Amino acid sequence: MPQNDKEKISAIIEQCKKISPCALDIRYDEPMSEHTTFKTGGKADCYLSPAGEGFPDFYAALISRARAAGIPVFILGGGANIVVSDNGVRGIVLYSGEWRGCANADDDTTGGERLVFHSGTSIDEANETASAAGLTGLEFLAGMPGTVGGAVWMNARCYGGEIADVLEWTETIDNENSESVIQRIVTGQGEGVGFGYKQSPFQKMDCFILNAAFKLKKGDKDKIQIEMEKNRRDRQEKGHYLFPCAGSVFKNNRDFGKPTGQIIDELGLRGFQIGGAQIAPFHGNIIINTGGATSSDIRALMDKTAEKVKAATGFVLEPEVLFV
Repeated sequence: MPQNDKEKISAIIEQCKKISPCALDIRYDEPMSEHTTFKTGGKADCYLSPAGEGFPDFYAALISRARAAGIPVFILGGGANIVVSDNGVRGIVLYSGEWRGCANADDDTTGGERLVFHSGTSIDEANETASAAGLTGLEFLAGMPGTVGGAVWMNARCYGGEIADVLEWTETIDNENSESVIQRIVTGQGEGVGFGYKQSPFQKMDCFILNAAFKLKKGDKDKIQIEMEKNRRDRQEKGHYLFPCAGSVFKNNRDFGKPTGQIIDELGLRGFQIGGAQIAPFHGNIIINTGGATSSDIRALMDKTAEKVKAATGFVLEPEVLFV
């Protein structure tokens, strides 16, 4: 990182600390391989992790000052659905995982069935909180890595459910506004709302998801826990936790008539490998880091797999993971 950029970043952080004195973990030239589920990625110029209730004010101050100084800011959640370049990430990587926890909305008119989570809350923490409250609706997410914010941004789905089914509203910080005003955006399903398969309106917005409210239902705690454990066990049996990976790397497309993993399997591509990246021997739509893989290996393997699928079937595979 150029010394001039480091000085700019340090000055910005000092200014933000005066506005909102968060507890800060600041690391320069931090390997992103330590912060992604693929365990790949080069160094971030600056890895910054604010903690405490002052997080929103700190974020608002940081984003406005960094943009004014020409310093890019990348928001990192659980690092579960991204492939970070081997060249690393320029500017500031802001880790949001310390902005976690649950706070019921003050205007709760749903009979205690709404739960509001800070976006850095892990998916499993949100699941356990809902289960302890006897609220059902989030079980489909059990065992999924990542954070609430990332799941909302991606409209995460699994086991017949998706975020849009239960998301009631979000609170965001508008990055475009120089004052970074917190605004509440009501969400839900329906024409014009902007939710679809692995799609949300936030993917077209320049904002940070601060909080998310979920409208759940009363349920039996034991049954909720059983359903959560069933989904976690299914992920485990499918090999999601055996190697560093990011789950499915390509989206499914109903027009293909079958899951993407099945298409890849039928072409005999399980076990196909480039460098340290391999199509999992146990699942056609999972790429694993067998040890020593680079992000370039992963991308090359995805590109070659998509090329082979298109040549054989005419189908164009769409990546589910995001390249950073």
